Order: sequence, then structure tokens, then C-alpha cells
Amino acid sequence: MSQTPTTTEPSRPAAAGAERAAPHPAGRRRRSRHWARSPWYVPLLFSGGALLVVTVMTIFPFFNTLALSFTDATMLRGGRFVGLQNFRDLLGDERFATALLNSTLYVIVVVPVIVVLPLILAALAAGDGRLMGFFRTAYYMPVVMSAVVVGLIWTNLLERRGLVNETLQWLQMISAPIPFLTDRWLLLLSAMFVTVWMGLGYYMVIYLAALASIDPSLYDAAAMDGAGVVRKFLSVTIPGVRNTMTLVAMFSSVAAFRVFGEVYVLTGGTGGPGGGVLTMTMLIQREGTGLQARTGYAGAISLVMFVILAVLLTIQIVVQNRQVEKS
Repeated sequence: MSQTPTTTEPSRPAAAGAERAAPHPAGRRRRSRHWARSPWYVPLLFSGGALLVVTVMTIFPFFNTLALSFTDATMLRGGRFVGLQNFRDLLGDERFATALLNSTLYVIVVVPVIVVLPLILAALAAGDGRLMGFFRTAYYMPVVMSAVVVGLIWTNLLERRGLVNETLQWLQMISAPIPFLTDRWLLLLSAMFVTVWMGLGYYMVIYLAALASIDPSLYDAAAMDGAGVVRKFLSVTIPGVRNTMTLVAMFSSVAAFRVFGEVYVLTGGTGGPGGGVLTMTMLIQREGTGLQARTGYAGAISLVMFVILAVLLTIQIVVQNRQVEKS
């Protein structure tokens, strides 16, 4: 008589191991209760270092500058409280008026260019391929260079015997060297050009990220309606990156009003002929450094600059919020 062999169910060690490894809900609750009972200082152990850096490098200097702006402090003397006297002196200071005018012109000229031109470059360089990668890298190269190096390069290019003047004279386009670095307004425009040249690649990358979020079907629909390249750019690209354009305008406004390195290097630290190309940050640096520094007066200039930037950013944020509500 034959005996039917009994079959046993094969073991599943992997599944059993997974079941053992799976955390039990009760264990998760115990860990949650453990963190809930943690002392109050535990979060500070993780964020304390960052808070310390922000306090030492940002918050304390801000309130210290705010306090100094109401004193007649110098580099070697603590000073005494003078109220609003520093701000009254600013109203009659021709250098402050010149610096405020130059910084304002910087924002008016640079910001529109830096909002539109990187967007055009991003639209042109958004395709795939090695050639497009080369162009994107070339456009971004000035971003990784310091303002001092860029300023020195353009100083050599724009001087009377520099490459730009020599090339224009060789092409017989000019009869005498152009005073890029000695004429007040040409020097200011040259500094603006260098600022735009340095920022193109940075803002182009921001626009490339925004362009990647636009639905390609919108371009296909526009092409079916007979739209050309320019019409697609105006009707699809610009509306698709409108919020990014506002963000770029905010960033570039602050950077343009706080410009320092390019102007400092191009003018050799003098502020141009007769100090006519001084900016707000250069005036703060001139008044707040050295043995004869008037730190209280420099603090007053810094506070005025802070208020102007705060108002400018507030206006831009309000405009952006209204655009979001309309859309």
C-alpha cells in the first residue's frame, strides 16, 4: 500500500524578516511621546548654530547701526546722542545727493535690462545639444568670477589705450579715444554695463528653470494658430514666467542699489572724477572706515538706504500679489 507523502508549506524567511522589521504602531507612538517630552532646549541643539551666526552677523550689526545713526560716534570715540542731526546733515550733503542719484539711476537703467535680456538668452539657450550647453556655460562664466577680477578686466579694456579704443580706432570708427573711465556719465554707464554683463548668466539660469515648467502644448497650440517665434515669446513665454520676472526684478533692484565692487574698481576707489560716480555703498564705506571715520554719520546713511530698499521691495511685493490675484 502506497503512502501519500505529506507536504509541508515552505518557509518564507524574507517575509518573516520584513514582518519583524516593520515598526509597530505602538512603538511609533512611544517615540512620538518621547520627543514630546523632550526638554525645551533640544530644538536649539539643532538650530542654535545657525541662530548664533544670524544674530552675530546680521541682527546685532543692524541694531548697532541703528543706535549709531543717532550719535556722533567716530572710529576712536563712542560719541553721544545727537538725535536727528545726522539726518539733517544728509539733506545738505552734496555727496549724499550724488550717491543717491547714481544709485537710483543704477536701478532705473540696470533692472529693466537685467529682467528682459536674460529671459531672451534663456529662451535662445533652452534647447538641447552640445552647442547650447556651450553657450549656457559661456554665459554663466562671469557669475563665478569676483567683482574685483571683472572690474580689473574691464578697466584694462576700457582705458584710453585699451582694447576697445584701439579696436575702434583701427576700424576708423572714432578719431580720438572715448573717455570711458574719465567722463562721469560714461564711467557710470560703463559700470552699469559691467553689472549687467556679470548678472546675465545668473538670472538666465533662474529663467531656464521657469521655462522648464511651461507646458509644451501651449507652444504647439500657438504654432497651430499661426504664431511665429516672436509671437510665441510674447504670448506664451512671458506670461508663463511673469512671476519669475517679478522675482528677478526684486533681486536685481536690491543688487543694483547696493552696487559697490564694479564701481569701486573701475574708479580706482576714488568715486570717479570729483566723486561724481559715488554710490550709496561707496559713500558708506568712505564715511565708515579709516581713522577719521564718522561711524554715526555712516550709520545714518545705512539706515536711509535700508528704508529705501524696504519701500522698494514692499512696492514690488504688492504688485506681485496683485498679479497673482488677477491670474
